[in-house]
Amino acid sequence: MITVEDLSVNFGHGTTRIDAVKHVSFAVAPGESFGLVGESGSGKSTVVGAIAGLLDDWHGRIALAGQPVGRVRPLAQRRLVQMVFQDPYGSLHPRHTTDRTLSEPAAIHRLPDIEALVRKGLSDVGLGPEHRFRYPHQLSGGQRQRVAIARALILEPRILLLDEPTSALDVSVQAEVLNLLRRIRVERGLTMIMVSHNLAVIAYMCDRLAVMNRGEIVETLDAGQLRRHDFSHPYTQQLFRASEGYDRSLFGDALEATQ
Repeated sequence: MITVEDLSVNFGHGTTRIDAVKHVSFAVAPGESFGLVGESGSGKSTVVGAIAGLLDDWHGRIALAGQPVGRVRPLAQRRLVQMVFQDPYGSLHPRHTTDRTLSEPAAIHRLPDIEALVRKGLSDVGLGPEHRFRYPHQLSGGQRQRVAIARALILEPRILLLDEPTSALDVSVQAEVLNLLRRIRVERGLTMIMVSHNLAVIAYMCDRLAVMNRGEIVETLDAGQLRRHDFSHPYTQQLFRASEGYDRSLFGDALEATQ
C-alpha cells in the first residue's frame, strides 16, 4: 500500500543546507500498521510529511496503492491518504466549529450528503451531537483530537498517517485515543504509519517499525522483536534505555548525599 524508495529531503542551500532525511526506504503492506521511532529531529515527521503531500521538495520515489505520486497530486490521491497531527489545538482552526471542520473536506471533494457524513463522523470517534457546533477552545484536548481524527476519516481514506497523535494528551486520555485508533484500523482495514518517540506506544499499535537517527533508518524490527528487546543497533539500545525512564539506583548515592 505504501512504498518509499531512496527518499531524501533537504532544507536550505549551501552552508545552511540541512539533510533532514537521507535515502530512506521501506514498504507497508495493506492493512499493516508501521511505526517510525526516534528522538526529536531524527526525520520521522519529515518522512510522513512527504508521504502526505505536505512537502514538495523531496527526492526519490513514493507510491501509494501501487501508483507513484508526484509533487502535485490530483484530488483522488489526496483523498487516499490523510493525516492526524500532534497538536490537536494547533491543527484545528480556532474560528471553525466542529461542523465546519468536518464539512469542509467533504465539500472540497464534492461528497454527497455531507450532513449524514458529519453525524456519522462524530459518532465514529465517540462524540455526541452536542459537540457539533462547538469551537476548539470549548473542547477538551482529547475531544479536539477526536475531531481531528474524524476530519481525517470523513473522506474514507485507505491510509492514515499519525504524527505523535497522543503525545500532547494526558496519560488516561492517550489510552482512550490509542484504543479508538486500533478499533478504527480494524473496522476500516486502514493502513497506518505512526510516528512516535514512545516505544511502548509503537509496540502496542504497530506490527513493524523502523528506527530513525539523523535522517536515516538504522534498524527495522517487528513488534515481537521490540517486546523481546531483540535489537542490535547501539542507537536502538540507547533509545530503549531512555524509554525505560528514571532509574533511582543509578543516582542513589548522590540523592542520599543531598538528604
